[in-house]
Amino acid sequence: MRSNAPALLPILRSRHLAEILTLILLHPDMEYTLSEISGKLGLPLTTVQREVTRLADAELIRERRVGRARLVSADPDSRYTRPLADLVTLAFGPHLVIGEEFRSLGAIAVAIYGSWAARYEGIAGHAPRDVDVLVIGEVSRRDMYEAADRSEQRLGLPVNPVLCPESRWQAASDALIQQIQAAPLVWVIGTEPPEGRSLCAGAPERRR
Repeated sequence: MRSNAPALLPILRSRHLAEILTLILLHPDMEYTLSEISGKLGLPLTTVQREVTRLADAELIRERRVGRARLVSADPDSRYTRPLADLVTLAFGPHLVIGEEFRSLGAIAVAIYGSWAARYEGIAGHAPRDVDVLVIGEVSRRDMYEAADRSEQRLGLPVNPVLCPESRWQAASDALIQQIQAAPLVWVIGTEPPEGRSLCAGAPERRR
């Protein structure tokens, strides 16, 4: 279930428009047909057509036609692209989606780490190509993977969950844990475990 509208929503007129703009701006190297946007976001094609027309008319995105197809993408030459991308990342980006889709798991805490967390904290680097998610608690792996699948559908990015049972909060010394502890973490559900920044050992879970 989706949460109440983020504070930025009144500026962007509607959640549908905001989600379309978020998808386009957070994937600046991608070009989408309207049908692809409709499928990724689960929106009616007529809604996508209407909102894309508004965005293109306002010169907030780039549009071109190939035959009968309309292709849209972020406009790297527009002075609005970077600030808009920052705004929609804060208001509608992965932290909001992960928080909504993983909340029903009943985890003690859920955090995003890796490249997306670094960009969110203002650290320069390439655009994230996936979202790394840490899930702390005793939760169903099947439910966790389903939450990751739903998040992927909404974000258009691979979502890689790591399950960390409460019993594995104790200090770990392997290189992966040291890397996670030293890098930004964006807590989307709960907060950092009271034992400190000790997380869980192991690589991202493979889906079965």
